[in-house]
Amino acid sequence: MDGGHGHPRAHPALKAVSVQAAPEDMFVGDDFHHNGAFRLDYGWEAAAAFESDGRTMTPFSFGPEDPYAWFLRQRSLADLDNQVLGRSLPTWRNFVEHPNDDAFWRAGVTSAAMPPAPQIPNLIVAGWWDQEDFYGPLKIFERQSRRDKDGRDVLVIGPWNHGGWARSDADHFGPYDLGSDTSTYFRRQVEAPWFRHWLKGEGRFDPPRALVFETGSNRWRRYAAWPPREGVVRRRLYLRAGGGLSFAPPGRREGASRFLSDPANPVPYRERPISPVRAAASSWPFWLADDQAVFETRKDVLVWRSDVLHRDVAVRGTVAAKLFASTTGTDADWIVKLIDVYPSDPATPPALRGRELIIADEVFRGRFRSSFAHPKALTPGRVLAYSVDLHSASHLFRAGHRIEVQVQSSWFPLIDRNPQTFEPSIFATPPARFKAQTHAIFHSAAYPSSIAVDVAQDAPPVGRTGKPPRAQPLLRRIGK
Repeated sequence: MDGGHGHPRAHPALKAVSVQAAPEDMFVGDDFHHNGAFRLDYGWEAAAAFESDGRTMTPFSFGPEDPYAWFLRQRSLADLDNQVLGRSLPTWRNFVEHPNDDAFWRAGVTSAAMPPAPQIPNLIVAGWWDQEDFYGPLKIFERQSRRDKDGRDVLVIGPWNHGGWARSDADHFGPYDLGSDTSTYFRRQVEAPWFRHWLKGEGRFDPPRALVFETGSNRWRRYAAWPPREGVVRRRLYLRAGGGLSFAPPGRREGASRFLSDPANPVPYRERPISPVRAAASSWPFWLADDQAVFETRKDVLVWRSDVLHRDVAVRGTVAAKLFASTTGTDADWIVKLIDVYPSDPATPPALRGRELIIADEVFRGRFRSSFAHPKALTPGRVLAYSVDLHSASHLFRAGHRIEVQVQSSWFPLIDRNPQTFEPSIFATPPARFKAQTHAIFHSAAYPSSIAVDVAQDAPPVGRTGKPPRAQPLLRRIGK
């Protein structure tokens, strides 16, 4: 409904809603693109399944190959639907015909269709390891919070994959023990009381603005805002020469780390063979639990690692990378991963010894450095600054662990290959234009590449065998 001045107005019968894993922007941060980089396998399999025959949503078959091998041998993405299936897929045509952030993508931005200030209570739900729509809920909450004077919106972030709060108990994520039945807690202590309060008037209303699960310590925490404005300090983890990672900035003599990025041999986003997204019993929903240590043997994956932590370090809030980088080509992708490295000692469960868990990650396509709507070629050899929003995290890096950062320029076939030579459309780029290029990440006093993190000022020490405190309910029920 129109509330006047072009602003939508809620239906009078609508009393409360819960926006869960809602996408905000399909070009900037959700399902089909991240910072302009196309999510190849996910996009192709979605289009092929949804538009297979209009009835069965039959998953696409890669035959005897895994998606990595299958996509690598395809000559062009621009006409992939007609080449492979013998017909056009409307969704795939939309991807091909709109390679930049134009009116087509902007028309689907969720916040643009919402009132500028919340009119009805909204329980906004996100999962730290949502493999499809993590950006959306946080961005919707951020934009709605600007004019939410009455605290109608509440954000819940839990240790879940896409929709994990609605299924099973979620007491583990992959091999990682979460210490309790986190989704059961959400449904019983948060979601149900929320709707009972707003629809039936039951229970005293006493929510935080953000209820956030802290991984690593397995604790639910209540905040007056997200990211928190109190109790944290912004610090920078600097990439250092020799693969070090430190809160201390680099010195004058430090320089750059270089690697050859070859589109003919892209870095896989998972250990092969890679499971299709929509296959029966696919492990796609849990790929963010994969061990990242397996990629460190590749020469096109750069690694920076802290010393062993002597005390706990709690990251609570913003995570943002600033890379100073150059390339011999005219385009490049930059993938950044913030990782928790588990110790290898006998006190660590065998399945977790030396394992590396992604805490925050993102990709940025270099051509969109100045504008998502108007891509530009990079200047070969020129050092440029790239801001890569890793969104936020709530994670306790325990004493005995290490903090790690990985940087690479391909993530295939999660992300389509960048030809590394600028073309108006990567979809239509011929195979001969895909070129290996040398990239450099700088870590010097002049070009101090770093990861900005909000670190807790008062994070208490947590023993490895200590039990987390009991989670408190969102609503304290005292009856009518």
